[in-house]
Amino acid sequence: MKKEDFYFDLPEELIAQHPSEKREESRLLVLDKKSGDIEHKNFKDILDYLQKGDCLVLNDTRVIPARLFGQREETGGKVEFLLLKRLDDDKWETLVKPGKKAKIGNKISFGDGVLKGEIIDILQGGTRIIKFYYEGIFEEILDKLGEMPLPPYITEKLDDKERYQTVYSKKEGSAAAPTAGLHFTHDLLKKIEEKGVKIAYITLHVGLGTFRPVKVEDINEHKMHSEYYEMSKETADIINETKEAGNRVFSVGTTSTRTLESIANDNGRVEAKKGWTDIFIYPGYKFRIVDNLITNFHLPESTLIMLVSALAGRDNVLNAYKIAVDEKYRFYSLGDAMLIK
Repeated sequence: MKKEDFYFDLPEELIAQHPSEKREESRLLVLDKKSGDIEHKNFKDILDYLQKGDCLVLNDTRVIPARLFGQREETGGKVEFLLLKRLDDDKWETLVKPGKKAKIGNKISFGDGVLKGEIIDILQGGTRIIKFYYEGIFEEILDKLGEMPLPPYITEKLDDKERYQTVYSKKEGSAAAPTAGLHFTHDLLKKIEEKGVKIAYITLHVGLGTFRPVKVEDINEHKMHSEYYEMSKETADIINETKEAGNRVFSVGTTSTRTLESIANDNGRVEAKKGWTDIFIYPGYKFRIVDNLITNFHLPESTLIMLVSALAGRDNVLNAYKIAVDEKYRFYSLGDAMLIK
């Protein structure tokens, strides 16, 4: 398949710059993957589509304030770092701007010297390894000095940075939020559990590769970035029991979906596991765990719209997106939601 097979026209004004006033009041487009039929709802209506015995899988990763602004100690020049991946306690793989001037051995000062760093390596692709030096607890320093790394298409500042976190976020490590989960509230999750739906948590630390465009025309040639995941035995047991009972697994977001499908074996079962995944899901893929998907609206020609198309069918998805544009749904990370049932 070609990249252009997943293109659609999107007016810029439909790219959400702010979250909805209340999380659960986002709009919800419901797509039947078999018939292609569409319904228009509010997100809190998700309760109507869940049944006793179903399982809802949530990604409990938490976004870190991964954007740091510093100065070169040698020249005083300003430099911006984006933390991508923790290699050990004090070493991180980063994106640096301006990159050409970030040489091995450069020393950087952040927050008037509260945090210092030294570039110790340059990797293929241009990312830098920085080693940090500090007194105290790194996470507390980062929380004071760092900024939330909002996606590049969000140009306005977020007043409340917790709105770019899910209410159940727990394990720090993401450079971007698992945005399908932003619509849930504690109250809505409680109602879902009261209905007899099991809630299971996995972790996938979302990398900025999720925003990288597909550059090859033949999507089979695209190389996915890798991301770290964890699944506990408790979660594996819940999912396996759900499948064995003939009930449905609702995956919240493409991150949860990629984790579940990475761990699943050929018999449609999962086990407690941790590791790195670079799974690329596109039409033709046979899902082993995920039955239904709750997601946001994705970029044209992105790996995310390809994943959604693998579950619901490309024609169904592109038709749904066209209707969403006509109905002025809000797109991307802070926008509205879609349920594929």
